[in-house]
Amino acid sequence: MRTFGRWLLWVLLACLGLQLFFVLRIALMVVVDPQSTAFMRSEAWRIAGQSITQTDKSWRWSSQWVDYAEISPHLKRAVMASEDAGFVEHGGVDWDAIQSAWSKNERRQELVEKRTEQLEKRLAKKPEAVEAAIKAIKPPKILGGSTITQQLAKNLLLSGERNLLRKGQELMLTLTLEALLSKERILEIYLNSVEWGEGVFGAEAAAQRYFKKPASKLSPHEAARLAVMLPSPKFFETRPGSAYLARRTSTIVARMGDVQAP
Repeated sequence: MRTFGRWLLWVLLACLGLQLFFVLRIALMVVVDPQSTAFMRSEAWRIAGQSITQTDKSWRWSSQWVDYAEISPHLKRAVMASEDAGFVEHGGVDWDAIQSAWSKNERRQELVEKRTEQLEKRLAKKPEAVEAAIKAIKPPKILGGSTITQQLAKNLLLSGERNLLRKGQELMLTLTLEALLSKERILEIYLNSVEWGEGVFGAEAAAQRYFKKPASKLSPHEAARLAVMLPSPKFFETRPGSAYLARRTSTIVARMGDVQAP
C-alpha cells in the first residue's frame, strides 16, 4: 500500500511538472516567437520520411515568421469569419459553438442511422447487398466547434492523438493561452503556424505558395480563399478549381465586414 502511495505521488508530481512546463513555455511566448509547433515537427518528420523512402517524392517545406503588422488585415478578418467569428469576445472556448456542433453531429448521425434502416428494409431478402450498401454509406463528418485559441493549443504543444485526457489538456492550455497572451498575440502565433498545405505553414508561406506575394499584400478575395482552406488544407491544395472552394470564398468575403481583428 505504501509503495502504491509513493507511485501515485510520483505520477501527480510528474503531471504537475508537465503543467508547469506548459505554463512556462506559453509565458515565454509573450516575448519570444515560437519557431515551430508540435504539429509542425510531426509533419516535418513525416515528410522527411516520405522523401527518403519514395525516390520520386521531393522534400518541400516552407515556413517563415512575420510580425502581426506584416499580415494583411484582410487575412486576419477572413480567418476569424471562417473559423471563429467570436474570437475577440470569448475566453478561449465558445460554448455556444460547441453546443451547435454537438446538435449538428447528432442530426447527421440520425440521418445516417435512418438511411441504414431504410436500406435494410428495402434489401431485406439480399443480406449481401445490404452489407455492401451499408459500407458505401459515408460516416457523418464530425464538427468540433473549436476556437482559434483551442486550435493553437492543440497544434502548439500536443500530439495528434484523440482521447478524453488529451481534450482536458487542450482545455487547460487554451485557458492558459488566454490568461497569459493577448488576443493579438494569440492570432499572430496562430497565423504564423497554421498548416496551409503539404509542408506549407504560416501566412507568409501560404501567400507566397498560392499567390506569389507577401502576406501583407493579400486582397480580400485571396485572404478569404486561404481562410476557407484551413479545415482541410491538403485536400484543397490539390483541388484549386473546387466549386465549393469558390462558393465558400464568396461567403467569407461577405462576412468579413462583420468581424474586427484585434
